[in-house]
Amino acid sequence: MKRLILGILAAFIIFAGIQCASAYTVTGISVSPSGDLTPGTAVTTSFTVQLSSSGDYTFPESDTLVVSTDLDSAVWNYVIVKNDIEEPQAAESGKQLNIDAWLISYPASDYAMNLKFTMTGVAPQVTATSDKTIVEIKELDNRLTPVSGSVVTVTRKVINTAEVTELIASRESELQALRAHIDEKGALEVDTAEAEAKYSAAQAAINDAKSQPSSAYSVAITSLNNAGTIISDGEKVLDKAWAEKEVADAQVPITKADEVITWLKPNATSGDPKSTLTGITTKREIAAGLISTANDEIFAGRYDRAREKATEAYTKGNETYNDALALKKQLQSGWSFLPNFNIKIPLPGGSFTIILVVVVVVIGVVGYVIYRKRTQWDELG
Repeated sequence: MKRLILGILAAFIIFAGIQCASAYTVTGISVSPSGDLTPGTAVTTSFTVQLSSSGDYTFPESDTLVVSTDLDSAVWNYVIVKNDIEEPQAAESGKQLNIDAWLISYPASDYAMNLKFTMTGVAPQVTATSDKTIVEIKELDNRLTPVSGSVVTVTRKVINTAEVTELIASRESELQALRAHIDEKGALEVDTAEAEAKYSAAQAAINDAKSQPSSAYSVAITSLNNAGTIISDGEKVLDKAWAEKEVADAQVPITKADEVITWLKPNATSGDPKSTLTGITTKREIAAGLISTANDEIFAGRYDRAREKATEAYTKGNETYNDALALKKQLQSGWSFLPNFNIKIPLPGGSFTIILVVVVVVIGVVGYVIYRKRTQWDELG
């Protein structure tokens, strides 16, 4: 008994599967013209529906074959072919054509059947570019539900030509802005080579889009989208180059300060000069740290922040350089032995020479005082 129930259940499942399967195949689909369509374009499509010969009937007796379209002014011409004998049917107009089973349901053992369709229509007006159905073939059961696997759909993109025109204008405006930015940065001696390459590539992509026919809408849109990406990249590489130039400029006074500091180190070894040199060195390290931070910001793609840090580094580097120059000038000016008359003796050799001169002068003064005292004692006898 259990085996009998299982057998009945299996037979039911197989039968249900047969009922749900599509009763036809669609072959030879063609659409003219090919490619994307503009509103108002005349369209012709043709195809063949080959009815099944595997069941009892060429088409289920309770089902309906439906063909439909989104095209305007559609006219359907079709021929029923039974055993290679063609039976032309009356042309019908409208977006949908229903073919009842009584026209195409015959004993499969006696008939080989197919239907040949030709439909003409006009691409509809659209407010936005979108896919429209050129033709859809489907089988509906007695509940008007599409039979599984029966739906065959052919679509084409119908374009709003204004979208392409507007996008071209937008990309050309963006390209002009990039050109202005390149020229502006070039005047500042920023390296614009990479940005120039991006500019040329974007211009080529825009020209490619402009050269496409309306049927190649998708190609034009792809080119314009590529142009937008390239322009954006061009702005980024230009921004990066500008930041790198600012960092390079900020390094200049630091490098100059380093040269002066190298001279100061053996010549400002004590007293106020040594203390001043310590402060100068501290400023120099701050400036160098700002340069390092600016480079980190460039690596992270934060070019505005990099320029801010470069500006701070430039200011601090200039302070360092000016302070170092002032100290060097002070040390090179020598020791003034007649300060009231602003008379100085240049003393090459820095602080060591100054100390030596001071010692010699002090010894001379002390010797002179001793000499005078002895002279006075001799006079007093």
